[in-house]
Amino acid sequence: MRSHGVDTAGAGVREPEQPGLLIPWARRYNLLVTVIFGGRRGALNTTLVAASGVRPGDRVLDIGCGPGVFAGRLAEAVGPGGGVVGVDPSAPMVAYATRHAGRAANCRFVRGAAQSLDLPDGEFDVVTSTFAMHHIAEAHREAALAQMYRVLRPGGRLLVADAFPTGPVAPRVTRAMARMMAHGTAHGKVTEDPMSAADVRQYAETLRSVGFTEPRYADVRPWTRYLLAERPAA
Repeated sequence: MRSHGVDTAGAGVREPEQPGLLIPWARRYNLLVTVIFGGRRGALNTTLVAASGVRPGDRVLDIGCGPGVFAGRLAEAVGPGGGVVGVDPSAPMVAYATRHAGRAANCRFVRGAAQSLDLPDGEFDVVTSTFAMHHIAEAHREAALAQMYRVLRPGGRLLVADAFPTGPVAPRVTRAMARMMAHGTAHGKVTEDPMSAADVRQYAETLRSVGFTEPRYADVRPWTRYLLAERPAA
């Protein structure tokens, strides 16, 4: 019987050629998230945790964990019998998450890239990725989804959520903030509209091609769309 504690020994990053947009400023990121979501991020996280279907005792991987806020909520949901690993390519984000969200015994953070996860096959019951896919270089997004499939156990569940700004003003505000976040980072050159990859519906064909079940979609306030898919049971 496998242990539900999270062991990250040996888990890390195999550097990709194009790591994508790295965000090193955790406090600035938290502030901008608060501004963008008008203080409703806590309620949104609660909704997304519930949508992921995590249960007590589950092992969960949170890809693109950033400052670790969502991973911390997942750790509460799985309880002491489960475990959460948060992965992010930004070393400052991993350090911040470890200090602020990694105090729970069932939650750990490691540096890693979604498209080259150094984690075992079939290790997790649930994989989540919230507001992170549009940060992955376009050329690596299919590989990232294939990695999510690989590390899920048969019957495991995937939740991918991203921004879905609506109305005449929200998309412009979100784009401006995305560019401001990119400014000054080591990999901050923006070569595409930062919101062009945000609508998660565009990943349907890729999800099917790597082996996931037909994805299901839902919109939640504020400004968020998520998809759910599963790795078919063996």
